Amino acid sequence: MTEYAKTTDDGVVILVGSGQRAYREYLLAGAARRRPIWILDAVDPTWQEQYVLGSTTVELLDRERLVPDTEGLIRAAEAVAAEHRVVGVFSYDETLVVTTALIAERLGLPGLTSRGADNCRNKHNTRQLLTAAGLPQPHFAYVTDAESALATADSFGYPVVLKPRGMGASIGVIRVDDAAGVRAAFEVADAASRGGNSDYEGGVLVEECVMGPEISIDGLVFDGAWTPLFLAHKEVGLAPYFEETGHVVSATDPLLADEELLGILRDAHRELGIGHGITHTEVKLTTRGPVIIEVNARLGGDLIPYLGSLATGVEPGELAAEVAAGVRPEWAPTESRTVGIRFLYPPENGTVRSVDVPATADVPGLLETNVMVAPGATLLLPPEGYLSRYANLICAGDTVLSCEESLAKASALTTIVLDS
Repeated sequence: MTEYAKTTDDGVVILVGSGQRAYREYLLAGAARRRPIWILDAVDPTWQEQYVLGSTTVELLDRERLVPDTEGLIRAAEAVAAEHRVVGVFSYDETLVVTTALIAERLGLPGLTSRGADNCRNKHNTRQLLTAAGLPQPHFAYVTDAESALATADSFGYPVVLKPRGMGASIGVIRVDDAAGVRAAFEVADAASRGGNSDYEGGVLVEECVMGPEISIDGLVFDGAWTPLFLAHKEVGLAPYFEETGHVVSATDPLLADEELLGILRDAHRELGIGHGITHTEVKLTTRGPVIIEVNARLGGDLIPYLGSLATGVEPGELAAEVAAGVRPEWAPTESRTVGIRFLYPPENGTVRSVDVPATADVPGLLETNVMVAPGATLLLPPEGYLSRYANLICAGDTVLSCEESLAKASALTTIVLDS
């Protein structure tokens, strides 16, 4: 039976927001193996209880838009610190990274810095700072109406990408191939921004659509110095939207030793003002070299860090707890393989009648099959809905090719029946 840290001799680490169990439980479990964890969350704990020393519930100011009660969370953290020796605070929730940084500053703890967290959260800030530093990224402009979006897109040349400035998971991000589609795309991106935190509401970034394979890198920042952990090759689908349909992580990916790429990312983290924590950076590999798409002030989503742990044996939740406590973590790979995930989307909008997935024994290399919806769930494709996945499949292989072959076989054996 796994033992989780419950004695407070080495201090307590606060986790702000525990996330969805299917996507984040492994991170909480990993953190709890290293440090006693106290969670501040918007709901009372259920599955989280086995991992934590205690919890405080602070309801959202706006549940529909996921707006946190920042002052309430700061007061809750101060109350925990009055009873326990708190040595760190962290979050892997995009909507909570700025609040978490403010808690760290209020309690005098290591953290991302509120400036660094907001510079990542606000994509317009990111673009401005990286431009001033001369770092490679798409040409961009921030606009507040469809006419300005059209004029900007015309000046850049097509295709272009329109996106909200403060959302995550590619919500509201859309590619436009000609002038005729700009106004409608502006409405999609602008509407998406109004479903998130009002601090980032309204307006759209119009960006050059850079071409090339896309990767993401989860990296650890300690005293402002960035070091890579895991690198994933991303698959996207449902064009003209950018739904993430899969990722592949290789323990020995040669890009982890690419000094041009690593140097750009070290410089970007320094310019954004990030102090301590783990970040998730997305990059396009183009004919002009690596181009930064965005830097996120948290661990990656879509189970990417989990793939990294399966590929290398390195546990990201453990590292997150240690760096939050101001301890420079040490890690060494205990595995060396390639691991990938495939997210399956319905062919059309509808209500789920049934989902069938293969057994792991049916496909060589298939590690896990996870049904993500129950019968009766409604799945809506963009722009009506986002992240409407009905299952995910995780496979391993000695090479990228063998891993992708296993993913393809497992996908072909997975079925969904919908009622339209």
